[in-house]
Parts: sequence; structure tokens; C-alpha cells
Amino acid sequence: MEFARAADDMAVARIGDLVFAMVPAGGGQYLLASAWRVSRPLAALKRDDFYSHHGAVADEAAFRDRMIEQAERSRELGLLSRQSVRMTCSTPWGASQSATVYADGIVSHTTAGHGGFQLSSARNARVHPMLRADGGWYEEDAAWAVVALTFPDLFTAYERKCSDKTIRDSWPDVWEAISGRPLAPGECYEKDARAFARQHAGDWIVISALRSDHNAGMTEVIATIGGKRGERVKERRFLVPSDEYAIGRFGFVIDEARHAVYDGPSSFAGWRGRAS
Repeated sequence: MEFARAADDMAVARIGDLVFAMVPAGGGQYLLASAWRVSRPLAALKRDDFYSHHGAVADEAAFRDRMIEQAERSRELGLLSRQSVRMTCSTPWGASQSATVYADGIVSHTTAGHGGFQLSSARNARVHPMLRADGGWYEEDAAWAVVALTFPDLFTAYERKCSDKTIRDSWPDVWEAISGRPLAPGECYEKDARAFARQHAGDWIVISALRSDHNAGMTEVIATIGGKRGERVKERRFLVPSDEYAIGRFGFVIDEARHAVYDGPSSFAGWRGRAS
């Protein structure tokens, strides 16, 4: 693992055949970007050398932590016995274009548009009944985590961490049943979203917002009760100070004691000339 500053002063790192960069995204935000088989010195690299993106990274300390984690993941992958092969077979997502054998009876397939794992009958029988898929197919977006949970020795520590989070977020009730403990606030997006919805079921929640053209320093918002959407849902407009407006994880809740109902000229095209 090698760290350096790029030609345009980005923090960059090299791990094996991959190079990574902490790319400025405006507003003090950064994105983690990567490229494969770039042989030039790190100090000569620029933003245009990086083409794959992997989400946000908070700061340079977080970038270094991600790189250390990535290096450990690469080391662990080298110790696993995964084999890339070609198989002529059909999957629920189309014809298999490439496959990776993780172990006997555990194969990951890639197709033109999607992919996932195929487990043999014997392997699938080891999956927890609450998570088991008939036929042994587990798609790559979320269900792959079931395979990692069932066969942890075939996955890296990073993959196991992602698997645990995926199951907590996708199947929180099952995770609690298997683990024998309840998920605390902040441990599961789905449960936190449910709690938010219950807590604010009777509140006005913003569904659309933009900077007001008619009220300096204010954001004009459209809100509905509980954040519901639909043709018959009642909408109401409010003005919120722009320096206060931040969406948050599940939406911005109107404080009716502080945020004024607004029925003046609108910046929303659909509300122009329309009564509140």
C-alpha cells in the first residue's frame, strides 16, 4: 500500500493493481474514486485518471482508513480459493456470462444485467429457514448477504461486515430472531425509518423544496401529512430559513410553531396561479 498527493493535490493511494483518490465533490464533500492498472506514479495522477466511484468519504483520515481496510481485504482475497470459470447455464437474471466458484456448490454468476449466487441443494439446506430461497438463487443486491452469513469462512472480513449490515437493513426482524437481541436505534435503516414514520405520522413532512425566488434567504417547501404522496393527498406550502433546511435521513419535519404556512407567489411551476 502506497499513499501520496496527486498532481492536483488529491489524496491518492495504490493497492496492487488499483489506485484510489479522494475526489473533491464541492461543499466540503469528497468521493472515493478508483481506477485499474494505472502504472504512472501517484504524484502524476489527476482527476481524469479515475472513473469508478464508491460513495462518499468524510475526510483524509477516513480515506486512509478505507485504504487500510481495502488492503486487508485484498490480502484476505488472496488467501481464499475462489476460481473464475465459464459456465453455460441459465440463471433467474439471464444467461451466465462468467462465474466464480467460491466452493463446491457455491457459485456466483454474472449476466448481462444482473447476477447472484447459486447454491446446491445441500448448501442451500444450511441456510437459515427464515432466509432460505427456494431453488437456491440469491441475487447480488441484497440476498448475497445470506450466503455470506451462512458461509462466513468463504468471505473477507469486509464482506462479512457488509453482509451483516445488509441483513440488518433488509431483514431486521429476521436478524433479531437469529441474533437473539433487538436492534438499537441507529443500527438498522429500515427500523429507524419505521420509528420515524410512527413518530411523525401526524406531522407535515417536506416532499419537495427549492430556494424561494420571492423571499430572500428562505426555502419554499411542499409538505404533506406523514410525507405521503399521491393525487388525493393534501399538500401545503411553508417557508423555511434556507440555513436551517436540511433533509436528514428520512425527511424534514415542519415545526408549525416556527415555519410559516405560505400562500404567496410560488417558485414551483405547478403552484403558480394555484390557490393553497
